[in-house]
Parts: sequence; C-alpha cells; structure tokens
Amino acid sequence: MIKLFRSKIYLALFLMSFVLTFGVLGYRFISDYDWIDAFYMTIITVTTVGFSEVRPLDTESKIFTVFLIISSVFIFAFAISVVTEYILSRNSLQLLKKKKVKNKISKLSNHVIVCGFGRNGQQSSERLTAYKKPFVVIEKDKEVIERFENDLLFVEGDANDDDVLHEAGIAKAQFLITALPDDAANLFVVLSARQMNKDLFIISRASLATSQKKLVLAGANKVIMPDKIGGDHMASLVVMPDLITFMDKLSIEGEHTTNLEEVAIEDFADQVECNSLRDLDLRRKTGCTIIGYIAPDGTYIINPEADLRLQPKSKVIVLGRPEQIRKLNEMFHIV
Repeated sequence: MIKLFRSKIYLALFLMSFVLTFGVLGYRFISDYDWIDAFYMTIITVTTVGFSEVRPLDTESKIFTVFLIISSVFIFAFAISVVTEYILSRNSLQLLKKKKVKNKISKLSNHVIVCGFGRNGQQSSERLTAYKKPFVVIEKDKEVIERFENDLLFVEGDANDDDVLHEAGIAKAQFLITALPDDAANLFVVLSARQMNKDLFIISRASLATSQKKLVLAGANKVIMPDKIGGDHMASLVVMPDLITFMDKLSIEGEHTTNLEEVAIEDFADQVECNSLRDLDLRRKTGCTIIGYIAPDGTYIINPEADLRLQPKSKVIVLGRPEQIRKLNEMFHIV
C-alpha cells in the first residue's frame, strides 16, 4: 500500500512540474514574455490568485491561459487528494498497528517487560528471543521503535509513567528488566513497578556502585553492573582464557555448542518418581547432565550427589547440547 501511495505521489509531482514547465515555456514563446515574467504569469495562473497580467494578452495567449488554468486545476486537485489520502491512510495504518500490538500485549501473561532499548536492552531482547520467552519493550524513541517494530512488541512512552507500565501488562508480568542508562530513572521504575506488582521479579541495571544498595532497597531483586561484569570478564580472559571461553559457549545457541537450562522439580514429579537425582536418570534418558541444584530456600549446590533428596519447589541446573535440551523438554513436556 505504501508503494502504491509513493508511486501516486511521484506521479503528482511529475504532473505539477510538467504544468509549471509548460506554462513558463508557453508564456515565453507564445506571449513573448521574458523568463521572469513568464514564470510569474505561470504561478499566478495555476494558483488562481487573481493578480493582473504583466501586460494585456492577445487571443492566442488567452486561449493558452484558459487551457493552463483548466489543466492545472485538475492536476493540483489530484496532487492534493493524493497527499491527503496518504496522510490519512498512514495515520490509519499506525492506529491499526498500535491496536494490534495492544491486543497482543493484553493476551500475554508471565511475560518479561524490558525498559529501554539501548545496548543492554537490545542484548536482553536477543537472549529472550533466543529462549522464546515472551516480552514487551518500553521505549520512548520513536525512531528506534519504527526500526524494530516488525520484530518486537513495543510500548511507546516513558517507563517512569505508571500508565505506560500498565499498558505493558505489568499486572500479569513475571519479570521486569530496567536497562535505562540513568540510575535515577531505573530507581523510579523499580519503585513504581514494585508498587504495581508485589510478586514481580525485578532486574535493574546500575552504573554506579553507590546505586546498587538503593535499587535493592527500592525493590529490585537483582542489580547488574554491566561495566563491572565487562571488566571482570576481560581480566578473567587474561588469567584463565580457556575456561572463560568455555563458559561463554555454554550460553550460546548453536548446533554443536552446549547449553544450560534450569528445570523445576514439579516438571518431573507427575511423570517419574523423583525422590533423588538418581531417580531422574536424565543422563541415560536425554544425555543431559545435572550440574547444580537449587533448594527451595535459594541455596545453591554445585555438582550435587546422585543420592541428594529432592524437595518440592526446588530446581535442577541441566547441562547439555541444544538437541539434548530439546529432547529433555519434549520427553517431560517442559514449556
């Protein structure tokens, strides 16, 4: 549809240019005006402003003027209608797009809200997309939204605005990632989000170490400092490069790479008797290896023993290649 409007606009511009050129040449050679007077006569004729002629017109010039007026009226009317149609249709398309996005967001639950689509926000969105986790991005830069709106769900506005958070479905959201560049802005988002959803798991970005404690007090469950993580990562590559490179590959999606997954014990409970890790026997069934256990109280156990007793509401950390993870998910119907 946009291509059709574009072709019509090009046609209208061509016809208007043709009429102006035709008028100038006609007055120059039929009425014997100089170029300035010919251009002046053409403009006052096609715009029908009613100014007087430069000098009285002869019969041929009058006939030419009548023809120029009639043709210009139709052509300029066509051009105005094309521009008006394009503007109205563009507004209608934008309204339809926003309504469609709003309907999609209203159907989401247990989704993620990403506040800010800068470097950290984009990186978060890429990882969420890779793991097929539904999410909504809040961004106030209209140009950024127009660039990515065909691939992602956006809510245009300031994340500090409660109405914008509500539009992003914060009441039904499970996680919120606030990745705004300003710590104060992130602090306000955390405060607002915590008031609107007490059960929300909030992850906030921080630039300054002094902001970390404030964000936690405001209600953030986790505070991430990208600069600190980046510095630690670079230093670790110097001290133990192979180990860090291997750890990086654990989180990379690919055909021949490894992957990590966390699975709730409840996902196994209805299908197998799982009193201990040995009962799960995931290594033989799927090829995946259990490398960690998270107790209900949040205690982490690395490389747990096979006889470890499993508790309700606990989780296991599973290591495997993507195809092994897929086999695990399919076998136990894990979403």
